[in-house]
Amino acid sequence: MAFAISSKDFQNGSEIPKKFTCDGQDVSPDLSWTDPPEGTKTFALIADDPDAPAGTWTHWVLFDVPANTKNLPEGMSKDEQLPNGARQGRNDFHKIGYNGPCPPPGKPHRYFFKLYAVDSMVNLKPGAAKQQLEHALEGHTVGKAELMGRYKR
Repeated sequence: MAFAISSKDFQNGSEIPKKFTCDGQDVSPDLSWTDPPEGTKTFALIADDPDAPAGTWTHWVLFDVPANTKNLPEGMSKDEQLPNGARQGRNDFHKIGYNGPCPPPGKPHRYFFKLYAVDSMVNLKPGAAKQQLEHALEGHTVGKAELMGRYKR
């Protein structure tokens, strides 16, 4: 099998339930993955919306998730450092942790949950921006899996 990410809350390409958006409880969805590549030491996750009017909008930045982790449960903490050692960055809402879909009224937007298998710890402090994480991942990504959901207001 190939490295893959999924959610019990929505299928790839389907609508993200309101609960996980700014119109609901704004909690992170359950995410699980299988078959990480050999050499994976940590995972990193970036969730973003490429359809935002002002350019891609970042909803979640998470890194240094231990390699033995296979699931992020619904409603992850918004703390900078998580009990398992993972660290969270700052999203485009200027907050730590997950903030869900909140598009302007109109056409549906796509939300990508991009999971990276990484061959090392990421040398970043909590609160790092997506661009900093992307730079730190260069040359250290051994695999990538993606889940896409949609939301419309």
